[in-house]
Amino acid sequence: MNENSITYDVHWPLARSTEKGVAMNARFADTKAKRIGFVWDYVFRGDHMFPLIQAGLAEKYPGSEFVPYTAFGNAHGHDEREMLAALPGRLKAEKVDAVVVGVGA
Repeated sequence: MNENSITYDVHWPLARSTEKGVAMNARFADTKAKRIGFVWDYVFRGDHMFPLIQAGLAEKYPGSEFVPYTAFGNAHGHDEREMLAALPGRLKAEKVDAVVVGVGA
């Protein structure tokens, strides 16, 4: 090396991933009407995005019914723990086939 050379140590900033994959449910096998719920944390533009998502799903699954996010409560509010604990029962009571969850940007 000459005296004008600069040496830098380089470190890899990422550790080996320890995350295990999450099994996803199978997609719908048909395009029959569904009952689809929306769950939102009231943080980022769900009130703008859900109508667009609903329109796309209604086109793909004609005759589908939609349960609005207001039916389930705020997934990020002062009572989020209670809301999330009650969510499986609420989804069952609403007889939804699938849920679209919006949790911010």
